[in-house]
Amino acid sequence: MMQADLSRRSGGAARAEHSETARQIVHMSMGAFAVLLRWIAWWQALALACAALAFNLFVLPRIARSLYRQGDRDRVAHGIVFYPLSVLLLILVFPRRPDIAAAAWGILAAGDGVATLAGRALGGRRWPWNREKTLAGSIAFAIAGACAGVGLAWWCRPAVTPPPFIAFVVAAPIAAAAVAALVETIPIRLDDNLSVAAAAGAVLWIGALICARYEPTLDAFSGSGNSYQSYAEVSFSLIAIGTAVAANLAVAAAGYAARSVNLSGAVCGALIGVAIFSALGWQGWTLLLVTFLAATISTRTGRTRKQLLGIAEERGGRRGAGNAIANTGVAAIAAMLAGLDVHPAAARLAFAAALVAGGSDTIASEIGKAFGRRTWSVTSFRRVAPGTSGAMSIEGTAAGLFGAVALAGLASTLGIVPNRALPAIVVGATAGSLLESWLGATFEARGILNNDTLNFINTAVSAGIAICLSAWIV
Repeated sequence: MMQADLSRRSGGAARAEHSETARQIVHMSMGAFAVLLRWIAWWQALALACAALAFNLFVLPRIARSLYRQGDRDRVAHGIVFYPLSVLLLILVFPRRPDIAAAAWGILAAGDGVATLAGRALGGRRWPWNREKTLAGSIAFAIAGACAGVGLAWWCRPAVTPPPFIAFVVAAPIAAAAVAALVETIPIRLDDNLSVAAAAGAVLWIGALICARYEPTLDAFSGSGNSYQSYAEVSFSLIAIGTAVAANLAVAAAGYAARSVNLSGAVCGALIGVAIFSALGWQGWTLLLVTFLAATISTRTGRTRKQLLGIAEERGGRRGAGNAIANTGVAAIAAMLAGLDVHPAAARLAFAAALVAGGSDTIASEIGKAFGRRTWSVTSFRRVAPGTSGAMSIEGTAAGLFGAVALAGLASTLGIVPNRALPAIVVGATAGSLLESWLGATFEARGILNNDTLNFINTAVSAGIAICLSAWIV
């Protein structure tokens, strides 16, 4: 649910304030039902969520019309329907972790609701990439969401066997609320109930993986280890981090000077590069660098034709922070998990697949724009103009497939993944690219998703498919 536009006329604002305030109070109060997840079985929770979805679809419109925004009355799918659907998906995805489902539900209920009320009441500065969202609303989201998430994670902790470590109960919901608050500011029309719940659930799941890995070894922090070995490890780590920072600052400066990235892209790219270098060494960083260079070169290829057709990348092809996160964010998360020794083989595979997917998709798109002669829609298979959302060409598809094979081969050569993982990576990257094309043709033109969101989905799906396929291939 988006923070209301403060520029509405006074009469409409008064009516909206009364309706919107009541709507947000109901939105937040529904989060109280998350306390039931401590006591009821998974199938009971699933049944109740289904009942809530049916109630909001068929009964609530007849008894609480004042809760509906004007645009909602002409649509079946809107926030009041997506809210119970999000809760249903959380319960479905985390059948053995009611604490994760409850915490994400609390972040959605309290964070999103308080953000709307605070944004309307306080106003103030707005985010530069989304003028409908206020900084005050996002801060209120993070604080309220964190409080609700921590409280519900603690409350549902006894329902998990064995109970999760207390560090997860405290730290993971706080991180999840902060990430969800930022996700809520993304300027797309995808309903916030879906995006916030997905972001919070993903962060909580990653936190659970990390805590499960390190909970049995907490005695390592007792200080009983060999001090000489500890000092040597710390010194080695500092040298590695220093090398990572120096290398990435140099690449970021070169990219900015070459007009490949803008300032935000250079800073964000450098931070991601440091994280990958620190986690996977020069091998992981080399794959990142080669992927970036391949994407940059393909973007600049055929620039004259792209400009004449009006399909060249904005800002002269200079990529910003959003593009860096969209194309390498999943890879960075996977690299850090590998560096933390959390399912390292799967994390390395996810890292390579995500980078290969992002790089090969950019190659396919840009080469298709530059040399594609016949372009068709992935949904209707009819001829469309080059650069159309979801458009594909033989030239671009071939270039993307070649790029996927080449980048996957480089990942194997660098020792990041074994040779037997190459088919899983290539298939995962290809499937993710096809899904992105379909989503682009279906949702991007309508503003529900944007290019950066599609790229993030592509890399995440590609990594997931590669991991699943590796179970049969390896």
